[in-house]
Amino acid sequence: MSNLSIPTTSPDDYYRQRIDMQPAFNSDLFQQLLEPENLHRAWRQVKANKGAAGIDGMTIEAFPLWMQQGGWQRCKSLLERGEYNPSAVRRVEIDKPDGGKRKLGIPNVIDRVIQQAIAQILTPLFDPFFSANSFGFRPNRNAKQAVLQVRDIIKQKRKFAVDVDLSKFFDRVNHDLLMTQLRIKVQDKRLLALIGKYLRAGVMVNDQFEASFEGVPQGGPLSPLLSNIMLDSLDKELESRGHKFARYADDFIILVKSIRAGERVLKSITRYLATKLKLVVNEQKSQVVEVGQSKFLGFTFNRGKIQWHAKTLHIFKQKMKRLTNRNWGVSMGYQLFKVRQYMQGWINYFGIANAYQGCVDLDHWIRRRVRMCYWRQWRKPRTKVQNLLKRGVRIQAAVACGITSKGPWRSSKTPGIQQALSNEYLKKAGLYSLRDGWIAVHYPNQKVS
Repeated sequence: MSNLSIPTTSPDDYYRQRIDMQPAFNSDLFQQLLEPENLHRAWRQVKANKGAAGIDGMTIEAFPLWMQQGGWQRCKSLLERGEYNPSAVRRVEIDKPDGGKRKLGIPNVIDRVIQQAIAQILTPLFDPFFSANSFGFRPNRNAKQAVLQVRDIIKQKRKFAVDVDLSKFFDRVNHDLLMTQLRIKVQDKRLLALIGKYLRAGVMVNDQFEASFEGVPQGGPLSPLLSNIMLDSLDKELESRGHKFARYADDFIILVKSIRAGERVLKSITRYLATKLKLVVNEQKSQVVEVGQSKFLGFTFNRGKIQWHAKTLHIFKQKMKRLTNRNWGVSMGYQLFKVRQYMQGWINYFGIANAYQGCVDLDHWIRRRVRMCYWRQWRKPRTKVQNLLKRGVRIQAAVACGITSKGPWRSSKTPGIQQALSNEYLKKAGLYSLRDGWIAVHYPNQKVS
């Protein structure tokens, strides 16, 4: 029986203090934004996040020298006079795991620091009052908890899922509605004006400026908090209607007991999002399905158990095929390092699924692909025979393997190669085991044998 459950967390001492003193805390937020302690903390976070340069070309490494040369003092003076204008963000596109492109906006380093400083000031004001069903980009909350909550709701005999897909949410956030939400808790006009400037800063696309009349560019430190503030009213609306749901950023799922109920919910929520939040639901991707056909944060659910979605498994295998490409042309040591790095990150997240046997099967498949890579790297029959003999294979079997006409993939399954490149050998060489990772996720105190 797995030990996975949703941890119960409460605001830390810092947040408790900020909540208790909220009226005083909100009296001059702009001044607190510019406090050295807040700015130093913001810089440390931006530095830890690394990231590419914005449109000014300044890197994280070059930023401290710019500070020493008076860059920050000039910037601070402009901020205090209300004359600071953020630079446009640099548009980049990255591949989505399941295909397509995701648009990101990369701010200059100084704007990242200021945005992070704003987020640090606003988070204690807003986060404690967000819905318990919201898990994205929040302190002490994560995607795993969202998935575990969905699992627990399904166990309450809710067999159908309302999958709602918001079309280009980050590109379509209405600035007026967002600023109205901010004003509920923020009375500091200078801070509100600065946030408004960031929303309207625009985007540079192939050296061409594009104005931004709506949307919150993904890529800035402030965007996640602003997206949660925007969707908080959706959370409250769902709760007021008594719905059981979980939301992670713009990805959310509602669990119901019948298809008819789900269709009513989908229709009413689509209308609410369009009329109240000016957001568009992708009708082609939004649907009411049995929970076993749903997809949430890369998982699906079957009889109250968490499982990998078929797309998740497909993406993993495609990535592993690229990492174990026998024609990559790098050393086996480096190849195994990259394989291990990806596998560890993958299982740390997807390991919450009830997929012990799936991990065992994937380990078997990955070991065969790694053996294929070794076989390909040995190339010449004489080298193959020598390596097999060195690893304890008898001469007759080694010669038979070395001169075979079988390709690398078929050869990787032969007894001689399996003996030479045994599971234990591959483990010592650095190959990671998904099975071991899965056990560590579910039974952290159990020693893996």
